[in-house]
Amino acid sequence: MTLRLLVPEAASAAQPLRLDAEAFHHLRVLRLGPGDALEVFDGKGRTWDAEVLQVERDHALVRLGTSRTPSASRQVSLIQALPKSDKLELVLQKGTELGAHAFYPALSERSLVRLSKAAAETRRARWQRIADEAARQCGRADTPAVHALQGLLHAARALPPSTRVLILDEEERTLGLAKAASVDVGAPLALVVGPEGGLARPEVEALRALGGVSVSLGPLVLRTETAALAALAVLRHLEGLLG
Repeated sequence: MTLRLLVPEAASAAQPLRLDAEAFHHLRVLRLGPGDALEVFDGKGRTWDAEVLQVERDHALVRLGTSRTPSASRQVSLIQALPKSDKLELVLQKGTELGAHAFYPALSERSLVRLSKAAAETRRARWQRIADEAARQCGRADTPAVHALQGLLHAARALPPSTRVLILDEEERTLGLAKAASVDVGAPLALVVGPEGGLARPEVEALRALGGVSVSLGPLVLRTETAALAALAVLRHLEGLLG
């Protein structure tokens, strides 16, 4: 398997490209040397085939080939109410594999975990590293942004303009996710997923007041982390990217 390295400055760097820090560490772990092939991506959608030119004690030099930009898929953001334990890390990792464009960790009324401002920023940095590493391993050319932990409604308001907000609502019985997602196919989407206890009804109503639409994933009872990933899988299936 070809080594993939995330180098955010690749597009603007002079030739040859210098690798140090974490990128250099990955190269050394796999014992790549002059003449070996690898792949470099910048996390913004561009990828290059590359060749190792030189390996020194604390850095390496590589030559970049022609850049490639994959075809864009529908942008799907995930507003995930903060769950217990390390469940969010699973959502970040697998959600990145399933093509999530951005993650908005959020505090909701029934979130059982509360973090100080300092602890939240420390977690956010870790969460971003998890998403970066998942993107590197699954072959993505872009890396999803993991936004700062904030209140549920603040997260919804922080979405890019024109984003359609679909609320995974366990009380919705009529409108399914697939049908709702088939409206205005070109528009970016955001999925809102509650914590272990689900979203409180006032939160659902407040999201609806912002333009959100309640949708159902069907009759199955899913854990919060399973619901997020199942919803992403449904959307990628509708695009023909899965199944």
